[in-house]
Order: sequence, then structure tokens, then C-alpha cells
Amino acid sequence: MKKSMGVGRVLVAVYGVFALSASARAGYQLIREFDQAPVAYLLSAVAAVVYIVATFSLAQPAKYHALALLAVRFELAGVIIVGLLSILMPELFGHPSVWSGFGVGYGFIPLVLPVLGLIWLRGQSAGTK
Repeated sequence: MKKSMGVGRVLVAVYGVFALSASARAGYQLIREFDQAPVAYLLSAVAAVVYIVATFSLAQPAKYHALALLAVRFELAGVIIVGLLSILMPELFGHPSVWSGFGVGYGFIPLVLPVLGLIWLRGQSAGTK
């Protein structure tokens, strides 16, 4: 299965949308509102970087598979850790980040997206063997 077709194309497109939206949100928050919630806004910036790396590596040839796997795994860990912390220790967050509440502000797509990404990457690696 080629990355430029079907599910792979949709996955890369969704990651691209998240890369753009998280980057714009984090950029604005860091420039204009950093003092209000530095932890949340720095986490949003980390999420933006992860989405950029994931988008780039998922759209590349198989030699970037390891980078894509690393980015998507990091994303899943981030969503789970930040999601748990934002619920168990809400005082750490002045405002929500992209991954707060497991991505509730984005319809839980930040939680589902890395799972789909890992499933798709697994299928890609199986297809190259």
C-alpha cells in the first residue's frame, strides 16, 4: 500500500491539520498569554512539534518509518500523561492544552489519532517484509 493513497493520505492530512492548528494556537498563546498558563502553553507547543514531525515522517518513504513510529508513540504517551495529569492535578494547568483531558477540546482526536497512526504504521511495516 502506498502512503500517498487511501488511509495513509487521510492520516497524513489529519496530522497536517493538527500540526497547523496546534502550531497556530501554541504560537499565539506563547506570544500573547504565556504568563497565564505557562505549563499548558508549553505543552501545546510540544504537541505542535510532535504533530509536525509526525506529519513529515508519515508522508515520507519507508526510511522515515522509525521516526514516524517514535513521534506517534511519543504523541500517545503525551496524550495519556497530560490527560491524566490534567484530570488528577488540574492545578498544574491554568488553561487547557491540546492534550488536556485526553484531547477533549478537539473531540478526543488527539487520543484516537496516535492509535490509528500506530495501527497504520504496523500495517506499513508488515507490507514491506
